[in-house]
Amino acid sequence: MSQLSVLATIGRRPATLALLGLAALGLSACAGKDRPRADLAASQVTTIGVNSYLWRASLDALSFMPLLQADSSGGVVITDWYANPSNPGERMKVTVSILDQDLRADALRVAASRQVSQGGAWVDAPVQAATVQKLEEIILTRARDLRRSAIRD
Repeated sequence: MSQLSVLATIGRRPATLALLGLAALGLSACAGKDRPRADLAASQVTTIGVNSYLWRASLDALSFMPLLQADSSGGVVITDWYANPSNPGERMKVTVSILDQDLRADALRVAASRQVSQGGAWVDAPVQAATVQKLEEIILTRARDLRRSAIRD
């Protein structure tokens, strides 16, 4: 079979040409000794202004609370007051700020406010530092899980 007839056959079958192109591309990737590194920094994968894994993890972690504001370009999630049905005399409000485009522990800041009901009025009360730290830990763990699942896919 001449080269001209092979080219004519390929010209009539775009799928064959596409397969040959993919095979050539795959073989060229095998030539180098360095394995291509998957850079899944969320800032390059998405159009939001902050790390998408931290953003999604924050929304997941706070999904049981009513949202007051969620700004993906600024990386701020603010909840409205939430009272646990089992403890209606106490309510919480949470603000999560994502400070960077990288998935790092210091790219996340969580602040919480707490109020207790006294005599029919809401009075500010201190929030235990462990509460804020636990929420940060939950968000970071969820963000890492999201990133791991994205790399596997």
